[in-house]
Amino acid sequence: MYVAMYTEAVLAKMVRKQVYLEASHERVLKDRARQYRVTEAQLIRRSIDQALKPGAVDTVDPAAWKELKRRIARRRKSSGPATIRSWTRAALYDR
Repeated sequence: MYVAMYTEAVLAKMVRKQVYLEASHERVLKDRARQYRVTEAQLIRRSIDQALKPGAVDTVDPAAWKELKRRIARRRKSSGPATIRSWTRAALYDR
């Protein structure tokens, strides 16, 4: 079905991985590979490349998280003591 796409030199640079897919993922993978006329492996590699690009939706920005943690810590320090309530939890249930 597919023409040999890779030479031994290219294959020597690749690492074999085995993954488990949900049945729905497998169906979509097979359909898309057939639609784009590529192997399933090539489609998986392309998807990984796309997902790892800077700015991808799920890309984590460590600097942004660090800054957020700093802001939270500053806010906690500056908010002062909690207000004292005039009621108790037990009193609420007695109503």
